[in-house]
Amino acid sequence: MTPRRPLRLAAFALALSVLADAGLAGNALAGGADRSRTDKSLSGQPLGVVELFTSQGCSSCLPADAFFAELAAKENIVALAYHVDYWDYLGWKDTLSRKENTERQYEYMRAFGSRSVYTPQAVINGRSHVNGARREEVDGALARMETSGEGMRVSINVSRTSDRVIIDAGDAGSGPSDAHVVIVYFDPPQTIKIGKGENTGRSMTYWNAVSGIQTAGMWHGKAQRYELPMSVITKKGGCAVLLQSVGKDGMPGPILGAALIHKP
Repeated sequence: MTPRRPLRLAAFALALSVLADAGLAGNALAGGADRSRTDKSLSGQPLGVVELFTSQGCSSCLPADAFFAELAAKENIVALAYHVDYWDYLGWKDTLSRKENTERQYEYMRAFGSRSVYTPQAVINGRSHVNGARREEVDGALARMETSGEGMRVSINVSRTSDRVIIDAGDAGSGPSDAHVVIVYFDPPQTIKIGKGENTGRSMTYWNAVSGIQTAGMWHGKAQRYELPMSVITKKGGCAVLLQSVGKDGMPGPILGAALIHKP
C-alpha cells in the first residue's frame, strides 16, 4: 500500500553515553574483567539487516509480517520492524506505531530518490528496498549484497558486564571512514488482535517492533568502543547496533556492520 499524505521529518537522534577512547575503556574495565562475558549470539558477522516498514492496518502487510517472524528467528539476520502511523486513518490505530518510525521511512525514501513510501517495504542493509512480502526478493538481495561486498563489512562485537553493555566496532581497513553508531530498541514479541479496519478480527504476533532509535556516537573507520547502561537494555525486549553511514544531506546510507543485543 502507498500512502496519500505527505509527512514531515523531525530530528530524533538522542545522545547516549559514549566511551570513545578504546584504551581508556580497556583500563576502566580491567578491574571487572572477571565479570565480563561475550555472548556468542551477539558476535560474528550477520548476513545482513532487514528493516521492515509495516502496519497493523494494512491488509498487504500480513504476509510480510509472517515472513518477518521467520527472519527474526534467524541468528544471522538483524531484523527490525518499524510500525508506521499513516494507515491509522483506515479505522485501526496501529498499537505499535511511532512517528519516528514513519520519519525513518521517509528519510530512506529521500535517500533512495523515491517519490513515495509504501508498506510492506523491506530495506536491505540500508542500500535498497523491496516488497517485504516477497521472500525471494529479500533473500536474493541479502545474498547478492554479501557476494558483492555490500554486506556487513565491519565487525561489531558485543560483551556484557553486570551493569553495562560494551560495543566494539572494528577497523574498516581501506573501506569507508565515517558512520553513525545507531541503537535501535525493540519490544518483545506481542500478539495483537485487530479490532477495526482492513484486518478486523485478525490476530498477529509481531516481532522486534521498534520502540526507539538513538545515536550512540560517531565511528571514523578505526576500532572504537562504546558503552550502554545495562538498565536501558533490561527495560526493552532488546536492541540492535547499526553502524550506518550518513549522507551529506543527513539521510541514512549503507549499513556497514550490525549486531543484536537481546534482553538478559
